[in-house]
Amino acid sequence: METKLLFLALIPGILIIIYIFRKDKVEHEPWPLLIKLLIFGAISCIPAMFAEQFMSSVAPTQDPIPYAIYEAFLVAALCEEFFKYVLLRLGSWRNRNFDYRFDGIVYGVSVAVGFALLENVLYVMEGGVYVALMRGVLAVPLHAFCGVFMGVFYGAAKRYSIEGRHSQSLRATLMALIVPMIIHGIYDSLAFLGEYGTTIVLLAFVLFMYIVAIRVVNKFSREDWSAAFYRQNLAGNDAIDGEK
Repeated sequence: METKLLFLALIPGILIIIYIFRKDKVEHEPWPLLIKLLIFGAISCIPAMFAEQFMSSVAPTQDPIPYAIYEAFLVAALCEEFFKYVLLRLGSWRNRNFDYRFDGIVYGVSVAVGFALLENVLYVMEGGVYVALMRGVLAVPLHAFCGVFMGVFYGAAKRYSIEGRHSQSLRATLMALIVPMIIHGIYDSLAFLGEYGTTIVLLAFVLFMYIVAIRVVNKFSREDWSAAFYRQNLAGNDAIDGEK
């Protein structure tokens, strides 16, 4: 039974990573780097957990609705997305393979899924098959959605940095933090307020995010050949394109 639960806990994240890897059509990222980022994502759970415990302990109110929103945005979303970004930056910013815009999405999703996999294993081993199935279509993809948008702006920040446009790089970095926090906070707010009739809204929000995230991934994947960070990459692509 434990082996079955472990498989159910891991398979959603593995499928997401395979999907993103296959969408990286210009230049696949090396698996050792992706595995490293998955591990870094799992490691980010540790400081996030301690930060969440502290933030929960200083909650300004215990009223159910304000407290749920506080827990969603300023505890879960802020702490988890911040530490995911820190480990994403440590694990990939200076890596020589980070040379295309879509790489940011690959790296962002890898760290997010690493976080989600460890979290999911802990929840599923305690909660069983029902928890595995629900989290497999809701919570794990939610982390991946956040990773997609973190990666979009992370890739932009890297490109601006290479071009010496440091103020724009800083703005993109802030967006790489803020946008995932908003997505995560909305999801958790609706989940925490489920008893107040927000479950249907939560499911609609997740479906909406599936559609948006897939469209963003497809768009950036399709345009990636022209979004190299270095001139020689573009020149190489033009030469290959000419041969075709």
